[in-house]
Formats: sequence, structure tokens, C-alpha cells
Amino acid sequence: MKFDTPATTNPIDQLKVVGKPLNRIDGPMKTTGRAPYAYERHDVAPDAAYGWVVGAGIAKGRIASMDLRAARAAPGVLAIVTARNAGRLGKGQMNTAKLLGGPEIDHYHQAVAVVVARTFEQARAAAQLVRITYAGTSGRFDLAAEKDAARFPKEDAFSGPPQTTVGDFERAFAAAPVQLDASYTTPDQSHAMMEPHASTAAWNGNKLTIWTSNQMIDWGVGDVARTLGIPKANVRLVSPFIGGGFGGKLFVRADALMAALGARAAKRPVKVALQRPLMMNNTTHRPATIQRIRIGAGRDGLITAIAHEGWSGDLPGGQPELAVNQTRLLYASPNRLTANRLAVLDLPEGNAMRAPGEAPGMMALEIAMDEMAERLGIDPIRFRILNDTQNDPEKPGRPFSQRRLIECLQTGAEKFGWSRRNAQPAQVRDGRWLVGMGVAAAFRNNIVMKSGARVRLDASGGVTVETDMTDIGTGSYTIIAQTAAETMGLPIEKVSVRLGDSAYPVSAGSGGQWGGNSSTAGVYAACMKLREAAARAVGFASGEVVFADGMIRAGDRAVPLASAAGADGLVAEDFIEFGDLDKKYQQSTFGAHFVEVGVDAATGEIRVRRMLSVCAAGRILNPKSARSQVIGAMTMGVGAALMEELALDRRRGFFVNHDLAGYEVPVHADIPHQEVIFLDETDPVSSPMKAKGVGELGICGTAAAVANAIHNATGVRVRDYPITLDKLLRGLPAPV
Repeated sequence: MKFDTPATTNPIDQLKVVGKPLNRIDGPMKTTGRAPYAYERHDVAPDAAYGWVVGAGIAKGRIASMDLRAARAAPGVLAIVTARNAGRLGKGQMNTAKLLGGPEIDHYHQAVAVVVARTFEQARAAAQLVRITYAGTSGRFDLAAEKDAARFPKEDAFSGPPQTTVGDFERAFAAAPVQLDASYTTPDQSHAMMEPHASTAAWNGNKLTIWTSNQMIDWGVGDVARTLGIPKANVRLVSPFIGGGFGGKLFVRADALMAALGARAAKRPVKVALQRPLMMNNTTHRPATIQRIRIGAGRDGLITAIAHEGWSGDLPGGQPELAVNQTRLLYASPNRLTANRLAVLDLPEGNAMRAPGEAPGMMALEIAMDEMAERLGIDPIRFRILNDTQNDPEKPGRPFSQRRLIECLQTGAEKFGWSRRNAQPAQVRDGRWLVGMGVAAAFRNNIVMKSGARVRLDASGGVTVETDMTDIGTGSYTIIAQTAAETMGLPIEKVSVRLGDSAYPVSAGSGGQWGGNSSTAGVYAACMKLREAAARAVGFASGEVVFADGMIRAGDRAVPLASAAGADGLVAEDFIEFGDLDKKYQQSTFGAHFVEVGVDAATGEIRVRRMLSVCAAGRILNPKSARSQVIGAMTMGVGAALMEELALDRRRGFFVNHDLAGYEVPVHADIPHQEVIFLDETDPVSSPMKAKGVGELGICGTAAAVANAIHNATGVRVRDYPITLDKLLRGLPAPV
């Protein structure tokens, strides 16, 4: 199905099943322990051996020697694979560094060996006996030190141009009566998902199957094939359940490769899970940023000049953190400048983490907007409304398909009680607590991706959906079932969903907030083709047919849907392919975050007291799972604001707090009740579903709302995340 004109009325608009807050159909499997995760596939590999990955002990240099004798002689050891005996290996298109290092080392904890043994304990014990000596070389580990050497990166389909200009920023900024010129920093961050990167691999002749934890199945198949130098047709990836990813499992990582190499060497299935202390340095992370924002405005509050420049670092051949891209679209101004610059660093690979670009970019931009409003003496919400636009600021002839930022801000202000906020900082107390409110806009682009599915109608009238789409805890199973049920006129109980297998049609996958909208649109396309086939099978012309209540109706005639299946069933396959509507319209999602905090006047301890997010993100396919996505993202935003930071050893080039004991994330006690409001919206330009993504919108701006609330509570403005109490203590007002 080609989607190149805005959607009109279609079966999804019935909203008998779609749009309902249904429980997740995979919930009972997960809560009873029956959901098969990658490391637990005893059903397919009951005799699997265990692999333990050895990571490099230096960040830059080479292996001088590797003594494996004691490890090979250890009890239970079946094989040890290193770069010397792995055979010729390529590099995946999505990987910046090689997944198996040696003799050259690209970054700390790069995999250099996998020890395979009969039991997990034997593999772990033998791995400790591997003796490696290194010849280390100096590396580049400090973004601030390398900032001046940063260059514009290459443009690609996701990044856009590295620099954009409109008008004459420098002249307009110099002439502006009110100015802000400030720098902000965000630290390196880890995905820190519950399930580690894990895979179970088995060879059958020259055919490889990997049961893994991966968000993008087709990307993964391609990169496994490229790395091993085998045909793509010989690789099967299976990933029906994923225990969290947040972008960290978009690409094949060392667990999958080392399991495959270990299984080939041991001649039996091998399972590998990256041990938690290895994950933070072996896999990807959100890279640190340095951001400079300049805003000039008239006394009336209208922005006349805005510039946002960002610096980040990555390994050679890597990509930048696109922290300035939302500034190209969010606020009006006739004079604009944005630039992303990339420094070469010898740190572990920087790559996508929930809302790459916008999440750290909004952390800075929305503080800057708050600071500018304060300088102008204008309410922060009023300032944002004054500078709203219904057209792409860089391409004024291209309107937004939907843009209800003002309504999000106004709805949230009324619900949250914004009128009670004291604009003068450090004026509100509740016993020993300084209390403040903060606001930030939320913005995330709406990306759409080609996505396919196969649907089967059986003799019982049930429909089975097959697609390689994944569910990383987001609710894909349920919204796909709702889509099929709505389109085919069935109750959801008559729909079965099979996901995460490369044997199924290629889908959009889970990433970039595109998964839910794109994958359901692909299922809708396949179901519409199945409707046509079913109508023909019972002698109806497809144009006059109604599918409802398990029946096919045309005029006065009605027959059971099951009768169209025949003895052998009926199968249809199709995909959604998007045209150029994104060139005619700017498609984005919007929201507003409101936060109230309390700060202990004596110790600087910060407590989040209330949170509200108002979202405009197209049709909400399942309000229950969508709310869960938003509150999870809001929680991550609190973590980014107050605690999350990969502490970097700038001498040796590695993240020191590489486990969940040292890398702090929010726990239940840190998070108050969170409210979410979805505006009633459809976007016919987005897809036949008239939906958009929502899974990443909730993190975009949340940290800045927390930061702005802290400033309102204390009068202390912190521009370097995370906002820890040591950054507040000197500036706190004197105790009363």
C-alpha cells in the first residue's frame, strides 16, 4: 500500500477496538514467567553451553600477548575464540567499532575473547585465567579538550545537514535589546535496561539462528551476515520478547557475535549474556554534549535571533548527538543558526538512546527559554506561546501537519495550577522545603518507516499476524492485535500476534518513536488486502463490504468471516510505503511538561513532588500503554535531571561506574504520582492510522522542567547536568 495522500475515512475510524485502553495481551505471559527471553531459550537449545566475554583492559592500543593455556585447561572448557582463530570478520554497517577486538583495541571493554564451557560457572572461572598484556597508547577521552578540533560530520538520512542558517543571525543578535548567551553540558548516559544484551546461537550446517534481544531484526540480520561473511539468507534472528532497550539494542552487539562464534567453535549451541559491568563500556551509550545557545529578543518578547550549537564526540567514523535539531523547528525567529560538530574520541561508541538528539537538546534549550523569559520579565508559558509557529521556521512554506503546542501549554497550566506559581524564585516554603514549579515544552519528530506484515485467516474465523516487529516493553503485541481486530471486524480475542522473527515480513522495527505508528500501518495494509481476498472468496465485490462482529456483510447478505478461509485458510501480505508527504508537511509531536519540586533549604536534597505531561501525538492507539510509555519517559527525564551520569576516567578512557550500583537511576521512592493528558487528535498526514509516535516524547523536555522548577524553588540556575546537591549548596538562600 502506498501512502502518498492524507488518510480519509477508513475502518480504523470505527474505534471499536483501536483507541481503547485494553490490557496488554502479552501481560499474562510476562507476569507468569512464560515469555521466552533470549537467554532462557531452553526450549530450542536445551544442551546449550555458556560463553563468558572477556573485555579489553585498556581504551587504546593493542594486545601484546594473550596466554590461554590455563583457561583452556580449566574444567568444562569447550572452546576459546579470539581474533586469532575467529576467521576473517567484517564489520556491521551499524557498528562504529569492530565487535571483536584484537590485536588493535578501539575502546575499553571491547570484546577480545569468549570462553565457552559446559556451565556458566565454569565459563566465568576459566575467563579469569586468560592472561593478556597490552601495549597501550595515548587516547582522546575529554570532549572539552577536543572541542576546538571538532568538525562538521557527514550528513545522512537521519541527521540532516550539520549546519543550517536563515537570515543574518549575528547581526540580529547583536542588535537585540535582550540577549542570552549561555553554555550547557549533558553527561554521558547509559541505557541501563533490565535485561542485559543476551543471545543464544545455534548452527545447522551453514545456517545460523540467533535467539537474541534486538530491536531491529532486519538490520540485525544484515549486520550478522556482513560480520561473519555469510549470505543474509543463512541468518535467522528471533527476538519475540525484549526486556528493555531504549536504543541500546537497535544494533547487533558483541553478545550475538560471540555466541555465534562460540557455537561454531564448540559445535553446539552457546548462550552469551554480557555481564552488567561490561555493558556500559562494551556497548553504546548516549554521548556527552556541550551546547551553546544564544537568543535575542525584543522587549515585546518576540525572538529576533536564535542560535544553537552542539559538540559531541565519538569513535572515528561515528556520528554526532544531534542536540540542535529540534531548535530548527520549535520556535519562530527570522534569523537562525544551528550547528552540530563532532570530535573524535577514543571512548566506547556513542549512539542512539531514547529520543537521541531531542532529549539532550531540550535539556539545554528549555532552560535557555526559561532564562530568557526571566530576563524579559515574561511568564515562561507566555514567552513560548508568543514564539509559536504553525510553519517550519526554516522552510516557511511547509506547514506542520498538526501543531498544538499552545493547547498543551494552556491545558497543562490550568490542570497543574500554574497561576499559583510565584515568579520570584526562592519565595515559597513548606517547612524546611523550598518549593518551585517549572515548565518545558516537549518536542519529538514523527518519523515513518516502511513496514510489512502477513495475516492469516483460519477456518475458525481467527486471524494471525506475523511481522518481524519487536516489542521492547512498549505494547506492540497489543496495538497490532487491536489494528487487525478493528480492520477485520473481530474481537481482539480472535487475533494472534507473532513478532520478532526474521522469517516474517520486514517491519519498521522499534526505534525513533516510529515503531507503533509504522508497524500498525503495515498490519492495516495487509488486513485490507485480506479483506479483499475474503470478499472475493464469498462472492462479494470488495467495495460494498462491511466487516463487523465476525461477519462479512453486503446489502442484505451476511456470511461468517470464517467461511472465507476455506479448508486451507486465506493468507495476505502487504506493506505500507510512505510517499513524500513529509516533504509537504512537517510532522512532529508536541507536549508540555510541568514539575513541582521541593529542595531542602539546609542540605540541598531535591524531591520531585508533582509531574504532569500534556501530549499531542496523533491518535492514541491504546491510552493505557501510551500512558505507560509517557510516564516511563518522564521517569527517565527525572533521572537525566538529577542523577544519571557515566563518570569518565579521563586518564584511562573508561566509564568508572559501569554497573547498576554506581550508575544511579530513579527508583519508586524518587517518583511521585505522574499525570498524563492526551489531547484528542488525529493526523491524517501521518499514516492510515492517523497516529504518531509517543514513546520518546515524554522524555523530551522533562529534565529541563525539573531544572526550571529547582531554579524557581531556590534561585540557583544550574546549567551542567545532572543537578546534584553540591551544585546547589553555595547558592541556597539562608535558612529562615
